[in-house]
Amino acid sequence: MERRSMLQHRPVLMREAVQLLACRPGGRYVDATLGGGGYAEAILEAASPDGRLLGLDWDEAAVARARERLSAYGDRFLAECAPFDRLPDILAWIGWEGVDGIVLDLGVSSIQLDDASRGLSFQQDGPLDMRLDSSLAVTAADLVNQLPEEELAALIAEYGEERYSRRIARAIAERRREEPFRRTAELASLIESVVPRTADTRRIHPATRTFLALRLAVNRELEVLQGFLGKALDLLSVGGRLAVVTFHSLEDRLVKRAFKAWSRACRCPVDLPVCRCEGRPLARLLTRKAVKPSAQEVQENPRARSARLRAVERL
Repeated sequence: MERRSMLQHRPVLMREAVQLLACRPGGRYVDATLGGGGYAEAILEAASPDGRLLGLDWDEAAVARARERLSAYGDRFLAECAPFDRLPDILAWIGWEGVDGIVLDLGVSSIQLDDASRGLSFQQDGPLDMRLDSSLAVTAADLVNQLPEEELAALIAEYGEERYSRRIARAIAERRREEPFRRTAELASLIESVVPRTADTRRIHPATRTFLALRLAVNRELEVLQGFLGKALDLLSVGGRLAVVTFHSLEDRLVKRAFKAWSRACRCPVDLPVCRCEGRPLARLLTRKAVKPSAQEVQENPRARSARLRAVERL
């Protein structure tokens, strides 16, 4: 299963992202969501013969696979197991004071989705886990079985943007009184039984948004992204670039808001009578609108359909 997933996994918008990074020989780059190593390999090729790349991933198995895949690049490739909001610490540790480019691909890889033991997908039965980092303390089962009904409904509504969040949370609360949820198939089946059949639920599985909400909460993905965006610009050298691929509106909103703030000429609070930020932007937008995958890419890889790419350059 894992070997087949590795062959099937296709990094989304990779060509466009690498082009926006404008990789050059001798540059220092970061793939902060290493995954299957596709972006990393493309960057190393674009920055040959001596550009270097640091890869991060909070999944130990992903880091091991990438090290094997990219071993031919020798000391041009470094890899560490860590979430990307720890990038400042890792860069300080290896002595990189500024980098020329950073890429984030915030989607879960096909390798992870197709690994039933992780419980990330409702398409095959597995433990209700959803942790991308196995050292995390809280699993999806913990949230589903222990959160009060109102808190569970709020989580599903906020992170999953699910209109039937209250109905789903109520059904979960009633069922777990009899027996706790342990498997993905149990949860998906329950959600499917209580969500009305509409054009939207015929297009995507009724459990899609709830599973997304639980995954985001278990891995604190939005908090990690916010923490990273608060530090990212300072990690780039002048002229360095940051490219981010998102897969749902909550992520894209955070990225869009940060990039817009960095590119404004004045960033002072609106009630401040005198500009104190020197009246110049911190970054230049490289993508006025989000770049979307082509129709051909979506046809070849349906998981790419919701991807959005944005990029900035530090001034």
